[in-house]
Amino acid sequence: MAAVAARQRRLPVLGRRTPVRRDCARLIALSTALVFGLVFAVVLGAPTPAAAQSFTYNPRPPRPVAPHPANDGRMLVQAVEVDYDYNNSRVSAVGNVQMFYNGTSVEADKVIYDQKTKRLHAEGNIRMTDAEGKITYANIMDLSDDYRDGFVDSLRVDTADATRMAATRADRSSGNYTVFENGVYTACAPCKDDPKKPPLWQVKGARIIHDQNEKMLYFENAQLEFFGVPIAYVPYFSTPDPTVKRKTGFLMPGFSTASGYGYGVETPFYWAIAPDYDATFSPRFTTKQGVLFQGEFRQRLLSGSYQIRAYGIDQLEPGDFAGQPGDRQFRGGIDTKGQFALNDKWVWGWDGVLLSDYAFFSDYRLAQYRDPLGSFLTLPTEAISQLYLTGVGNRSFFDLRTIYYLSYSGNQAQVPVIHPVLDYSNVLNNPIFGGEFSYKTNFTSLTRQTAAFDPITTLANTGSLCMTASADPLARLPSQCLLRGMPGTYTRLTAEAQWRRSFTDSAGQIWTPFASIRADAIDSSISNQPGVSNFLPVGDTQALRAMPTVGLEYRYPFINVQPWGTTTVEPIAQVIIRPNESYAGKLPNEDAQSMVFDASNLFSVDKFSGYDRVEGGGRANVGVQATTQFDRGGAVNVLFGQSYQLFGLNSFAVADMTNTGLDSGLQNTRSDYVARVNYSPNRTYSFSVRTRLDEATLNVNRFEAEGRAAFDRWSVSMLYGNYAQQPELGYLTRREGLLGSASMKLAANWVVTGAARWDLEANKVNQYIVGAGYVDDCFVLAANYVTSYNYAAGTTPPVLSHAFMLQIGLRTLANSSSAAAGPALQ
Repeated sequence: MAAVAARQRRLPVLGRRTPVRRDCARLIALSTALVFGLVFAVVLGAPTPAAAQSFTYNPRPPRPVAPHPANDGRMLVQAVEVDYDYNNSRVSAVGNVQMFYNGTSVEADKVIYDQKTKRLHAEGNIRMTDAEGKITYANIMDLSDDYRDGFVDSLRVDTADATRMAATRADRSSGNYTVFENGVYTACAPCKDDPKKPPLWQVKGARIIHDQNEKMLYFENAQLEFFGVPIAYVPYFSTPDPTVKRKTGFLMPGFSTASGYGYGVETPFYWAIAPDYDATFSPRFTTKQGVLFQGEFRQRLLSGSYQIRAYGIDQLEPGDFAGQPGDRQFRGGIDTKGQFALNDKWVWGWDGVLLSDYAFFSDYRLAQYRDPLGSFLTLPTEAISQLYLTGVGNRSFFDLRTIYYLSYSGNQAQVPVIHPVLDYSNVLNNPIFGGEFSYKTNFTSLTRQTAAFDPITTLANTGSLCMTASADPLARLPSQCLLRGMPGTYTRLTAEAQWRRSFTDSAGQIWTPFASIRADAIDSSISNQPGVSNFLPVGDTQALRAMPTVGLEYRYPFINVQPWGTTTVEPIAQVIIRPNESYAGKLPNEDAQSMVFDASNLFSVDKFSGYDRVEGGGRANVGVQATTQFDRGGAVNVLFGQSYQLFGLNSFAVADMTNTGLDSGLQNTRSDYVARVNYSPNRTYSFSVRTRLDEATLNVNRFEAEGRAAFDRWSVSMLYGNYAQQPELGYLTRREGLLGSASMKLAANWVVTGAARWDLEANKVNQYIVGAGYVDDCFVLAANYVTSYNYAAGTTPPVLSHAFMLQIGLRTLANSSSAAAGPALQ
């Protein structure tokens, strides 16, 4: 897509976690300190789709699905002895009794069925399995034959979703209400070493009433226990039963703190209005600014779904945000998104954000900033509002959208508005002249109010020479600045057709001729703002640009088969003939500003990343590739090569508004050497090395080494990067750093995670995450400490902030996370 947007690289900070077994003798002291914060949530808890958390419950092993007995009204009985009392209309079965009736199976030592009263009486080692997979164990059971009424003594119930209930007696009436006397409820599995031990947590009640129609559990005189130790007492509370996925009620409260609003308590209320739509109201009560009102409405239709969120607060102390965008009485916003399918190939949708000020989300930790870990990974720089239409065929793709970016840095006038951007590509199913024919098109139109400059020298940075208001004679010169975004309106239509066909001769050589023709129609109206004319012609400009291309690719694979594996060595040569790039460096460049030359694009016909630049001139790309496949698993791939400018104008040596191509390794007649080595001995380990060496001196201009390992108990990854200075792009010194991440299971249920970035040039760790947690199938207790960068208008360097995340969860009852932010550090 041609739209200009900041693209952030995600950090692999969290490794894979594997299922862990229960440890029955830990966590009492740690849980006691935190459980009082859970009690309020358990009382008010109602299930609803939860936000993603850093730690999740261990997956439960799949439960075998028993075949359902036929629900045909017939009773099937199997036992050691069966007696028929025709006078009293009774059937008695004794010894290993198995009875199947109306979709339910009953196993017991003795079963008596009275045909007159239609009552079923069972005794001894009773196990009853209903059609939904719920299993009830008991000593005595007396029920009607439709299981609507009756009683059960000394029962235990295991549900299909691995929750458990036990009671001294249960009475069922009206086919709806079940009352458990001295009941116990838990979602934890019994301890494997000693099943009689109390589970990690359980809720006891003098009476537990299950309303099957309402799907609610009501607890009377309840107490919450951890490892059999009472922690909290609640005279009464209710919660939906485990089968409910959505139910009206209060959700788990959230706790947060920030310097702008003080301490905050959020008490969400979920309203299940109808099966296809619902709403959540989440007022946040803050100590400094009053009440932040939040509401969300969601609806699912036949062809898709949408949601709308609204926020608003009448700030009590706007002065706490003095000198910032938040220094105003009312603050609020709306964000929405939706997507709908037109058919099996076409979808349309939207995203929308409207804010009172650009700092509202970050000040109150909303939207992307609600999760400090997520904002650390993605580093949001703008909110996106867009309307789109997308279609995907068997060999075709269509995407049309209009985009509005809301800057989180305050430089809104420097951010473009994308009127539309259209991408379409298609590969014909039928060959043309024996080869594959494809075509693609792109249409982009955008507007920007104010020019965006970036400094590339120390003088420009310290002297603010790239600010639009600077009156210095050296201000906004190409020797001091880059023009990252041109002011005005820019429109471009691009169409390209490609053809290629491969031949293999009798010697095994592979010859692939290819041809393409590309045309661009460009219309720009560039505002004559200070300094812009140093980079681009201002005023109205119309241009037509054509780029015909023909070329030939040659490969000659040599295969060597050994008892231990197969090796393929493949020399590759590519010759491309085309004219010079028209208007090189004289037209706006909005979507092709990124330029990284390495082994991955050595054999690309056009190495520019977007449509605003097109590679011209004759070029040859040569290299050799070797791949070894080992019979016992594993593979090694090696590629080494170089690119040559044969004739004409070298597009990568021509400076444009962003100096794209300069200092890339392609700016000379003979390019830098590029190489890569990928090694995967098995599914556990993977290693990769990528490098670019100076053609004349063999100095390392770019080097990356990456290693990953994933075991049952731990996983680790490490990335080392070393990048030479690129003064034409503003990188004045060599950059060198390490990025590592790891996840380890220290014990049966204890998991620690972490990630850090070490700036080797500055010799300091400037970004890191540390997390630890206890995780099993029914309980989560975890904490994360996160450092992340916050960017504000006019702030250099970015501000480093710290956040602490706490997560507590009782499966089926309550899930909570809270966050506290520390003071920002410069």
